[in-house]
Amino acid sequence: MALQFEAFCAEGLAPGWSLLVQGHTDAGEDKFEINFLSEAGDIAFHVKPRFSSATMVGNAFQAGRWGQEEVSSVFPLTLGEPFEMEVSSDSQHFHVHAQEHKVMQFAHRHRPLAAVTRVQVLSDHRLAQVELARRGLSWGDRGY
Repeated sequence: MALQFEAFCAEGLAPGWSLLVQGHTDAGEDKFEINFLSEAGDIAFHVKPRFSSATMVGNAFQAGRWGQEEVSSVFPLTLGEPFEMEVSSDSQHFHVHAQEHKVMQFAHRHRPLAAVTRVQVLSDHRLAQVELARRGLSWGDRGY
């Protein structure tokens, strides 16, 4: 997979950060993932849509090994169609939305959240826009 986007945030993540990715999926490809990385090189949150099984997978890679995979069968993405995914964070969870549907809530396994200083989007799909922004701190608190 090709690195399509990478951002470094020296002060680290905090509740209210949001990553928006818009693009177009190519037919027959499962090659898309988002990684939130720590200063130490761990993956605090890895999210990957698996079109072949119509599932969204979340996990973390810490101390040299993958943790327990979390799988969501809420999958509003369609191969060959434009897509929009958003990953946001509050103090307890990462929240994943796709096509404006809540797909996954993933509890923070890496502490402190401020140690997460880099985000990567890897994809062989065409990406139209990637935006990393800080929203209001109450943005992530929708009662999920």
